[in-house]
Amino acid sequence: MLVYDSSAASNKPQEFECTYTTFKSDSDTASPDNPILVLDNTEYTWEHNAVGIFSNPYRRTSFEILVDGSTVYGNIIKIDSRFTSLIKWLGENRIKVKLTGENKDDGYSVYKIREIAFNDSQKLSSQDGFLQFMIERLLESSALSEEISDDELDESADNMKLTSLTSISDFLNCAGSTLPDNIRLWARRNLVVARSSEVTPEEKRHAQRALSIMLNIKWKSNYFESIDPDYARRILDEELFGMESVKQRIIETIIQINRTHTLPAYGILLAGPAGTGKSQIAYLVAKILKLPWTTLDMSSINDAEQLTGSSRIYSNAKPGIIMEAFNMAGESNLVFIINELDKASAGNGNGNPADVLLTLLDNLGFTDNYMECLIPTSGVYPIATANDKDKISAPLLSRFAVIDIPDYTREEKKIILNKYSLPKVLKRLGLKDYECVVGDDALEVVLDYFENTTGIRDLEQAAEHLAAHALYMIEVEHVKEVIYNAEMVRELFK
Repeated sequence: MLVYDSSAASNKPQEFECTYTTFKSDSDTASPDNPILVLDNTEYTWEHNAVGIFSNPYRRTSFEILVDGSTVYGNIIKIDSRFTSLIKWLGENRIKVKLTGENKDDGYSVYKIREIAFNDSQKLSSQDGFLQFMIERLLESSALSEEISDDELDESADNMKLTSLTSISDFLNCAGSTLPDNIRLWARRNLVVARSSEVTPEEKRHAQRALSIMLNIKWKSNYFESIDPDYARRILDEELFGMESVKQRIIETIIQINRTHTLPAYGILLAGPAGTGKSQIAYLVAKILKLPWTTLDMSSINDAEQLTGSSRIYSNAKPGIIMEAFNMAGESNLVFIINELDKASAGNGNGNPADVLLTLLDNLGFTDNYMECLIPTSGVYPIATANDKDKISAPLLSRFAVIDIPDYTREEKKIILNKYSLPKVLKRLGLKDYECVVGDDALEVVLDYFENTTGIRDLEQAAEHLAAHALYMIEVEHVKEVIYNAEMVRELFK
């Protein structure tokens, strides 16, 4: 700690020695017990909020504030290793910031850093919200993230995107070390191209677009936190009737993740008739894993380039569907739902789409022709659906743990219609249970009407039809309730 009178020109602070140590943290939120950095408070008791700048940036060892005309310097005692480059960058650019912390026995624990209105300090970046964006990204760089809320903030990083070359460059300076090695080197090379005066405007545009896509994705580690099996079971029971063998396989997968803290080596293939809830199961798995999800419909893919993207040599080049999925999800750990895998064929364009999937499913990394970089896929969990697994090629089939989903029995369909589908529709339409009642004989008529269909999709549409008709009767005919019998259902469905 050093205090000197700023009015005395000759009274300059002595050169600081490096005083801090770094520590590693996997915490995805900052708090007094999990600080970003700790300042010395042995000679000066810091206020809850302290406004100043990080000084002596090349050694990055102090923070200075103005107190009653005198400058107070506080040594940094320790700092989260993820934030060292950001603190150096803030100091080099003399960005005025407000620290929020708490005085503890071992120092002033700083858990918030916010930019102050520009005034006489430098503007932080060409895009507003950059500092909060950086802090959130750094906190998320080695752990699963929780959304950080701060009621005092006027600007949020929620909608912040790296688009300009200035913000992209600032991000690499502040958080480049948190990126996978190959992506960091790739980004540096592409930044040179984007700034070069020796390449065509088209090349520069493609390089900047690729950088924006790549760096707006949160590249997380493939370490997964444990998941409560009871929580997983509760979600499955709330949404799925029966299917005990399917639920058992999913719970086994959860327990495996809890033991290894990594995803299983194989994805899941849900095989069964149309309408049996395969896609719904896939969405539930994503919910249980607390991961974003994206879908890929193989029936619409007839060209491998749709998956791998096109080369930047073309003016209209763009990334492939897989890379766009990462971009839309915003992070590298996600559930990839591949619908209708049995429709994957050789296609009639450039290459075999099924062969591209093999690369993705092997979790060894995926290369997009537009990005020109190996994309880590160790945090991707593939879940595929198919009506007929016999139509899937042997190499593709071998990449999945197959779960067969049989069609529902008549009795199961009756229970699903009465206990699941109809109550869900009534709730959505704002109807009370007593306002729309389907008698047992009426249920049998509905089942007869759809006896030659598989799954429950048609039954869900029937529930929608019944509820909508009841709502019409209540609102237009002013009846208090509609109790359906067999004859009423035959009349309604004829």
